[in-house]
Amino acid sequence: MKRRAHSRGALAMAVLVLLTACSTDEEPETDEQATEEAGPEVTITPEPGATEIAPNTPVRVAAEGGTITDVRIDQVDPSEASEAGDGEAEGAEEPTVHDVTGTLNEAEDAWVADWNLHPGSAITVTATATDAEGEETEVVSEFTTQDTTEGQSLELVSNFPTSGQTVGVGMPVIINFDLPVTNKEQVENSMEVISEEEAQGAWNWVSDQMAVFRPEEYWEPYQEIAVDLHLAGVEASDGVFGVSDHRIEFEVGREMISTMHVPDHEMEVSVDGENVRTIPVSNGAADERFNTTTSGVHLTMEKYESLVMDSATVGIEEGEPGHYRLDVDWAVRTSNSGEFSHAAPWNAGNLGSANTSNGCTNMTVEDARWFHDESLMGDVLETTGTDRELEWDNGWGFYQRSWEEWLEQSATGEPQGTDGSGTPGDVHGEDL
Repeated sequence: MKRRAHSRGALAMAVLVLLTACSTDEEPETDEQATEEAGPEVTITPEPGATEIAPNTPVRVAAEGGTITDVRIDQVDPSEASEAGDGEAEGAEEPTVHDVTGTLNEAEDAWVADWNLHPGSAITVTATATDAEGEETEVVSEFTTQDTTEGQSLELVSNFPTSGQTVGVGMPVIINFDLPVTNKEQVENSMEVISEEEAQGAWNWVSDQMAVFRPEEYWEPYQEIAVDLHLAGVEASDGVFGVSDHRIEFEVGREMISTMHVPDHEMEVSVDGENVRTIPVSNGAADERFNTTTSGVHLTMEKYESLVMDSATVGIEEGEPGHYRLDVDWAVRTSNSGEFSHAAPWNAGNLGSANTSNGCTNMTVEDARWFHDESLMGDVLETTGTDRELEWDNGWGFYQRSWEEWLEQSATGEPQGTDGSGTPGDVHGEDL
């Protein structure tokens, strides 16, 4: 469909010219015909009327003889459109329309969509271009995308943090999918992190179903962060497409960083750079690997007012050397290998003087409760002084990888700026 905006010559004058002109072999050009040729030529791909277009096909607009001034992509799920059209009841919901942004080249004569299309949708692309004389051309292309098949739809299972949470400065963004991802680069480029204070970050994969974003350094405190998951239409693996977009919004709170040199038997807690508490502790006895407190950058993961600590959860079964089962209060998890800070009134005589625990950080009831109450998910605990290093994928030990290693392990291999300028690479299918 093509529409042009232009001024038309007076019909009476056109007729007069025809009546008085000398006869020739060619019909003279009317003002109407001349104006029909005015304005830039605009093309849209995919072409109008196309069906079953792969949703990771990029929408492109090109203008010849002018510059592109506007592009709009509307996407409507046909089932929603049908329900809205059939529903005559008052208050019937309108079908959801999903907009897609795009990028214009420097010459402003070529435009490509930033993101993929929703599977199983009716797509309407409206593009406008203008030439140097102000003549305007509008072109509309309507087509449909192929739908996903059962068992071939990528879905978001869970994410940390969740919208509305306030977290610590070390907090990563953790995304869990329901199916394995093999096209990791396209999926990474479909997930954009935007922060008020600009930073650099990158994604790594703990498994084929878990992606993790962390900044180069800890987040600046007191700021809002948004994560836009443009998953709809991305081909996660052969024939498997994302079906929905998601947005996560959370806040980074104050900067709380705790440090602990294990041989010193104390934890120093600072908030916004100021020491606020020194806590006497007892860490792992370290006569076995399992009861050696790990050194490295830990992040607080979850907390409990009361918790049953059972060594069977980390592979030491009842009856085996080192097995324990304890009821503890005010517990804060710092790894997946069983490390918590918690109250240990039974170990009061060794707090601040000896390391005798099973690997956890023992505190008085008062100190453990204070640390529990003050902790946010993603707060930082930096531990030194032992010969057991925290593994990068043990809990949230993601800062155990240097920034160079983290970037190298990203599928894109490039940092993602969090200023809203987009992701490092392409989200579309190859050769499309």
